[in-house]
Amino acid sequence: MNRMIAIGAAVVAVAFVGGIGALTFLNPNKDDQFAQCRSGAVAGGDLGGPFELINGAGETVTEADVITEPTLIYFGYTYCPDVCPLDVDRNAQAVEMLEERGMSVTPVFITVDPKRDTPEIVGEFADAMHPKMIGLTGSETQVKVASQAYRTYYKAHPPVDGEYLVDHSTFSYLMMPEVGFVEYFRREMTPDVMAEKIGCFVAAS
Repeated sequence: MNRMIAIGAAVVAVAFVGGIGALTFLNPNKDDQFAQCRSGAVAGGDLGGPFELINGAGETVTEADVITEPTLIYFGYTYCPDVCPLDVDRNAQAVEMLEERGMSVTPVFITVDPKRDTPEIVGEFADAMHPKMIGLTGSETQVKVASQAYRTYYKAHPPVDGEYLVDHSTFSYLMMPEVGFVEYFRREMTPDVMAEKIGCFVAAS
């Protein structure tokens, strides 16, 4: 599998691309070291938190194992016909642009479809998208805990002929070690703009 094959895969019909309507975004704190980089802050506490998931090698990992440098996290599923591959590819492109500038960022893909997305499948998907990308899955409970920590939404449709779609939110989240959540990115953001914004946070860290 390569990135273009993954992007072109059409296993099921069109996926839901809803956002996180319940979140409220406020002006950043003037004392924030990343204030010049932020487009907003989330009310009601920071996003992110403890999770325990399984990587492509079948190893159980926690957020401390995964977020060891600036990290870009996206929740989706590998059977998604178009939205997820395009979003994850956009994230990979931004990471590649940052690599050209000497900045290292880890892209992460967390499935919201653990019934189908085994460790092997998320591992292959992540490898196809970017050599540094980490693919994560887990039990339904483990995935739910991770999703709740990031306030993401997902809901599987009833199967039709054994296939089903999963509605899910489509934000990407920038996490920093020992800091946590610093920014979110909507799916319409282009790779170059995303790279510029992430680069600001990396330079300020």
